[in-house]
Amino acid sequence: MIPRSVSLIFFLLFLVPEIATVSALIMAKPNCKDTCGNISIPFPFGIGTRCFMNEWFSVDCNETTADSPSRAFLSRINMEVLEISLEDSTVRVNSPIISSGCSGRGANISINMTGSPFAFSSLNIFTAMGCNNRALLSGIEPEIVGCTSTCGASTENSYCSGNNCCQTTIPSSLQVFNASLGTPEHPINDQGRNQCKLAFIVEEEWFQNNISSPEVVQVMQYVPVILNWVMHYGTDIPEGVTLYSDAKNSDPMYCERRMNLSSGRWGSRTVTLYSNSTICWCKSGYGGNPYLPDGCTVLGAATGLLLLLVGIWRLYKLVKKKKNIELKKKFFKRNGGLLLQQQLSSSDGSIHKTKIFTSKELEKATDRFNDNRILGQGGQGTVYKGMLADGMIVAVKKSKMVDEEKLEEFINEVVILSQVNHRNVVKLLGCCLETEVPLLVYEFIPNGNLFEYIHDQKEEFEFSWEMRLRIATEVARALSYLHSAASIPVYHRDIKSTNIMLDEKFRAKVSDFGTSRSIAIDQTHLTTHVQGTFGYLDPEYFQSSQFTGKSDVYSFGVVLAELLSGQKPISYERPEDRRSLATHFILLMEENKIFDILDERLMGQGREEEVIAVANLARRCLNLNGRKRPSMREVAIELEQIRLSKGALHAQQSSKELENIRDEVPNVWEIAGPPTAVTIGDFRNGKAPSLDVQPLISHETW
Repeated sequence: MIPRSVSLIFFLLFLVPEIATVSALIMAKPNCKDTCGNISIPFPFGIGTRCFMNEWFSVDCNETTADSPSRAFLSRINMEVLEISLEDSTVRVNSPIISSGCSGRGANISINMTGSPFAFSSLNIFTAMGCNNRALLSGIEPEIVGCTSTCGASTENSYCSGNNCCQTTIPSSLQVFNASLGTPEHPINDQGRNQCKLAFIVEEEWFQNNISSPEVVQVMQYVPVILNWVMHYGTDIPEGVTLYSDAKNSDPMYCERRMNLSSGRWGSRTVTLYSNSTICWCKSGYGGNPYLPDGCTVLGAATGLLLLLVGIWRLYKLVKKKKNIELKKKFFKRNGGLLLQQQLSSSDGSIHKTKIFTSKELEKATDRFNDNRILGQGGQGTVYKGMLADGMIVAVKKSKMVDEEKLEEFINEVVILSQVNHRNVVKLLGCCLETEVPLLVYEFIPNGNLFEYIHDQKEEFEFSWEMRLRIATEVARALSYLHSAASIPVYHRDIKSTNIMLDEKFRAKVSDFGTSRSIAIDQTHLTTHVQGTFGYLDPEYFQSSQFTGKSDVYSFGVVLAELLSGQKPISYERPEDRRSLATHFILLMEENKIFDILDERLMGQGREEEVIAVANLARRCLNLNGRKRPSMREVAIELEQIRLSKGALHAQQSSKELENIRDEVPNVWEIAGPPTAVTIGDFRNGKAPSLDVQPLISHETW
């Protein structure tokens, strides 16, 4: 049954269909769109052929998903439009931030509007942030415009007065923005030499109302600015519009010629430049768009229609708000919110830090899940970088699907992970349950994942053996803690290099507990549907569906082989019978050719004994018989001993362990057999796909 409020809206719209027509005539040319998402696009701007005054006023409307509004861009200068004002002849757009020494930021983008009708308004201000930052506007010679920020806390009443932030006015009619960032010749101290530095032009009023510290800006890619725009006299006067000097009393609108003055350089002299422009208005008592024939309407008639339209709109918003509240309650209940609240209230205080976030909080933190905030995407969802109201940087995981049958398990996992407290495990901060799919909030880890450092070689970064050994030890400690030291033992079930994150000091953090399961202390295994990532999957678990702690050990052994070899877990570059790194690694060890597989970046570091010891440990972890593998506690202790030895350790391997290796480790591809129970994905280009059994919660890519 249709609600009465909705029926009323349809009835009013049926009675006044001319409202939409009048609105289109006022704002845009006939048969042209006058909005893009929630942004009004009035003529002389326009969307589509013949809808704008000239190419400079052409607007592209990028249609997006139903979850986020469409976005408008000025086609010629490729700047996102936030607001257009006919009355002030301004357009509010997003302007890029220039940065230096800042991790996780994209390439710097400059702006050149030379020859266009657009210029930066005097309502903007040039701003520089960072410790010991000397920022200068580029490309405006012979003028020198810029400022220098020093280190230390501000002692002034107002923010951005010189310490870590400085500001200065911009030249009039500025059309080019680029900036050079550096350190002053005589800095007060050298704290800021290698720190993050920023420079940008920003709307001054917006900055004062929204920015309270440099950290707020460091997670942003763009800030709003105001551009002035004009129409050049002689070429851009709208058809049917009269100049003021020729206007009659009966004309509802008129345009005025203006002579714009600006300074410029001609050789070695400073000269005054003149340019004709046209600005149009509706006369007193009229409103609408003066750049269109008959675009100005008598305010009395327009006001009546406007009030009716506002009433309809408010009624619609009220209905929509009520519907959203009911929908959030429905999602919260369906996603197990009541169960989670019960678990939290009945806990002994060990999980008091877990928070249930509202959808509004996380939308604000991620700028409504803006594409610019995406940290990574996978088959199960997308991870966004966000900043909470208290300034804390977090990672927000938005899943793509939900399994209602497993919601109780999901809530149990949230509670379990909230009790996990280890420095080498990514901390779960909380979740949001009032959305269609649950959102998970984690601590933000800035330096990506281990896979990138093993396989995407970066010349400027030395991924040394000492660092690899330390990371392996830290991961082993974390898994040992989960298996035997946590309040409730936890099996991870998806250990792989992409799930090992590196923090600001390149310390390892184990992540992605979407497929993890807790077990009772007296349990030895879990019987589950097979799920995991091919190349890391324990063959014994694959055959029996019984997951034990030794299954995590096998996956960790593959990670050790990756660290040693620099090769991917599955690769078509190897022969067919050795496409699995685990098989390839074991067979080379059997053939006493371990140094044939070592990553060339490890050569010449004088740590051969440690490398051999870790290789032997990896081989034991990869034993097909789970009972013959060491426990994660034993693995962690042995890696710690290898680290402490500093090269004094002599590699030992028993003849019994080496016996019949080829029989013990057949080709993993043969073990898998025909994919009847699971579906194996595409292996082209060396990618290691996951089994077609999806976890409820997943963080494949950070």
